[in-house]
Amino acid sequence: MKIGNLEFPERPVFLAPMEDVTDIGFRLLCRQFGADMVYTEFISSDALIREIKKTKRKILFSEEERPIGIQIYGCDPDTMVEAAKICEEADPDIIDINFGCPVRKIAGKGAGSGMMRTPDIMLEITERVVKAVNKPVSVKTRLGWDDNSKIIVPLAEQLQDCGIVALTIHGRTRSQMYKGDADWSLIREVKNNPRMHIPIIGNGDVTSPEITKQRFEETGVDAIMIGRGSIGAPWIFEEIKYFLEKGEHMPMKSFSWYLNVLKQHVQESVNRLDEMRGILHMRRHLAATPLFKGIPDFKSTRIAMLRANTLEELFSIMDEIPVKYEDYIQSSFVKSEELMV
Repeated sequence: MKIGNLEFPERPVFLAPMEDVTDIGFRLLCRQFGADMVYTEFISSDALIREIKKTKRKILFSEEERPIGIQIYGCDPDTMVEAAKICEEADPDIIDINFGCPVRKIAGKGAGSGMMRTPDIMLEITERVVKAVNKPVSVKTRLGWDDNSKIIVPLAEQLQDCGIVALTIHGRTRSQMYKGDADWSLIREVKNNPRMHIPIIGNGDVTSPEITKQRFEETGVDAIMIGRGSIGAPWIFEEIKYFLEKGEHMPMKSFSWYLNVLKQHVQESVNRLDEMRGILHMRRHLAATPLFKGIPDFKSTRIAMLRANTLEELFSIMDEIPVKYEDYIQSSFVKSEELMV
């Protein structure tokens, strides 16, 4: 499968751009575990052209992350063009336009999925960005604004006509936010539209190897993008790749192996930021990780982890988990001596 000049293996799986999640440390981990392409956090075009330091740092990446896309959002065509040119100087593999974020502070101002209410401006932005940069441009969007305005099928053709090289579709409307089940039927309809010739990437509620395989088979999409299913679980890409190739689940590693991956992520976050900010940044991953789900009477330990303020305190709590919950862990995990280096 190709996106522009980028070549990917059959049935590639990408890491979705997520605010406060897909920073450089997490992207590198996901690439390490097999993500075929990663994206930056979504970046405000307004903040980027105003040279806000925090925003400018978001477009930085390492060579080990390639292929990588920088994603920008905004509602003003001139500002989006200027921001795209700034991103081009950072030399990503792709510039991606966010027409899909549903959060109020973005969509409520007409950006992100707020663009579903102004498709003419969406198309103007897309066409102008494509013409303004020499990098391939892709788009990520949703089905529509609400159930009464699911415009993605004709909109996909129009976006393609603007010159984009790929289209990612999240299977919800903006009004749904992240509630309810993602609807992949319209994603399938876009993919099966004979006029469409660019790759279609499906997104929404892909949280396991089985679901990934099912979505590929039922919709024929060219790639799948994983978002929330990867938070606190960067190893999901390795599990998916194994299942797609062999048709069976990858042998489960030891609990300590998964725990060490999380600790590695925490340590990297602390090294990159500082102790307090690094731990704060990791709380979302520690709260969402599936590693601790199902452990009986785990609530007090979870609260203690999320309240820890020092690396020593946090690692001490995490190191006690295999001992404190030994009976559950031994009954639920295949024993393995393999540890993260």
